[in-house]
Amino acid sequence: MLEGKHIILGVTGSIAAYKIASLTSMLKKKKAHVTVIMTKNATNFINPITFEELTGNKCLVDTFDRNFQHSVEHVSLARTADVFLIAPASANVIAKAAHGIADDMLTTTFLACECPKIVAPAMNTRMYRNPVTQDNIRLLRHYGMGVIDPARGYLACGDVGDGKMPEPELLLEHLVKALSPKDMAGVKLLVTAGPTREKIDPVRYISNHSTGKMGYAIARAAMLRGAQVTLVTGKTDLTPPIHVDTVAITSAAEMADAVKARADEQDIIIKAAAVADYRPKYTSDEKIKKKDEEMSIALERTEDILGFLGAHKREGQFLCGFSMETENVEENSRAKLQKKNLDLIVANNLKQAGAGFGTDTNIVTLLSEKAAIELPVMSKEDVADRLLDYIMEYALPRPL
Repeated sequence: MLEGKHIILGVTGSIAAYKIASLTSMLKKKKAHVTVIMTKNATNFINPITFEELTGNKCLVDTFDRNFQHSVEHVSLARTADVFLIAPASANVIAKAAHGIADDMLTTTFLACECPKIVAPAMNTRMYRNPVTQDNIRLLRHYGMGVIDPARGYLACGDVGDGKMPEPELLLEHLVKALSPKDMAGVKLLVTAGPTREKIDPVRYISNHSTGKMGYAIARAAMLRGAQVTLVTGKTDLTPPIHVDTVAITSAAEMADAVKARADEQDIIIKAAAVADYRPKYTSDEKIKKKDEEMSIALERTEDILGFLGAHKREGQFLCGFSMETENVEENSRAKLQKKNLDLIVANNLKQAGAGFGTDTNIVTLLSEKAAIELPVMSKEDVADRLLDYIMEYALPRPL
């Protein structure tokens, strides 16, 4: 995604400037071509030599520096840039960018660029919340620029509040999104992920080993490709992808309610969650005390969410399920495909090395009425992209 891309990083006068060294290192490891432009104030927080060592390129500060190749530097950079990120973005530079002021190397190049442009505000809370700054941020968005909301926390000035620049990992994710193909723009997609927990008493519950990695990978891949994504997720240790409407649930009943309330408006629904098939018929409001004799728990069926969706699928909607089996994988999965009126089912074998719960890889077969596409072992991120490739190229009616 980033290999060979020309990324310009603009660094302004903020204590958060030091974080951009880490971001620059991350980008270079992904084989991106990085140019750093600093304001003069930024050089008070981090030395330009740091970025020159990391990037192998001259770090630009002075618009009229004569020590570079014979070209109009800000124009030549603007022509080759694939994305321009200003981080940290001070209130001063945000104001300049919003009003087209170009009085140094950073703002001049920023104005000349026609590539996607992103700013990550970082400043004192009062400065950030000032109506003038908020108006300038709205102007940036009005002109089509991306704005990364600052984090909330303890600031260098001693205040606690909004204004903290996000960590480099999150900035990197925004750059990846900006550079991703948008073949799913306009598509509404819902994906479920993770396990459900079925309460026994306030202490205990029935669940499974799902970590949610596959569903989260699908949500992220669809978001990067421009889809409007809703992620309905059980409890996991994962951080939801950016720009995704995340709906947290606990039980199968809560997942059913969340999915059914949003199903009609979706173009694609992918049910990757490991939903409990059974729940305790009776639950206790108090902890059930241990006794000497054996204990049994009466169970009842949970609602078949995928079956409901198949029975109520609207015209043009694409429905995909997952089938994790331990034997007779294709036979059992095809039976599920037919019974639940699915367009596609993603089948895998829990016992196969490289597949199953908790792994970073998967081995799946995409099954439809007409095809069986076996994929080799690959990362769950790559599986997500191959799945979306199939849906977009072969299955989803056009136009939506």
